[in-house]
Amino acid sequence: MLKRLLGRSRALAGIIGFLLAWEAASRLFHLPAYVLPPPSMIIHGGAEKWRSLLGAASFTVQPMVLGFVVAVVLGVAIALGVAFSPGVRSIAYPLLVFLQIVPKIAVAPLFIIWFGFGLTPKVLLVFLLSFFPVVVAATTAFASIEPEIIELARSTGAGRLRIFRMVQLPNALPSLFGGIKVAAALAATAAVVAEFVASDRGLGYLLMEYNGNLDTAMSFAAIFVLSALGLALYGVVELIEAYAIPWHVSRRRLAGDAPGF
Repeated sequence: MLKRLLGRSRALAGIIGFLLAWEAASRLFHLPAYVLPPPSMIIHGGAEKWRSLLGAASFTVQPMVLGFVVAVVLGVAIALGVAFSPGVRSIAYPLLVFLQIVPKIAVAPLFIIWFGFGLTPKVLLVFLLSFFPVVVAATTAFASIEPEIIELARSTGAGRLRIFRMVQLPNALPSLFGGIKVAAALAATAAVVAEFVASDRGLGYLLMEYNGNLDTAMSFAAIFVLSALGLALYGVVELIEAYAIPWHVSRRRLAGDAPGF
């Protein structure tokens, strides 16, 4: 517990030190507010307009969470087929690689034409940006277990389902959560990019409005709120990972129960 508190206090001290250095540099060099406002101005502006920021955040979080959840569910499902079926792998994997190469931002206007300006195109864009890290990590995770371990499990009389539940799934979870955390980090970016393309609400819309008015302080405030949303989603995945694989060395090292490098 003492190690955890010490680590968190160091992280908090680092953030505070960075903000203080930013504040000092802005005032010492007399930087214009539209170029680099000091953190005090950003906090003050965000406190004054917290209602609009909160309303925009509540709108942005919907496609962010929905697209992320769909990406995780479909990504894991497709990865199972790719990892355990040579036929599915030969057909689906080249298609997945091709779809990943296609620039998602270039496709976003087509979603507006096909599905209008509602929630659907934003969810689709979040899904596309979050999907590939999940499916690649899941495919690698499910296919990376040593064949000798599978044979050893079969020699004990375990069936296919039991082997998957007791051997393959626990072995795959650490790598799988790595891909899910990457997808969680991309979900907030995808949501705001979708609002850049076409939206009259949300943090992306506010960012464009503030940038057009050269209100850099409020632009930073919106960015901080968006970062907080992404961090919250990432934190939820971290909590689920800590509950699902507390035995893994990465979790034990974070908890201070295993030596570091």
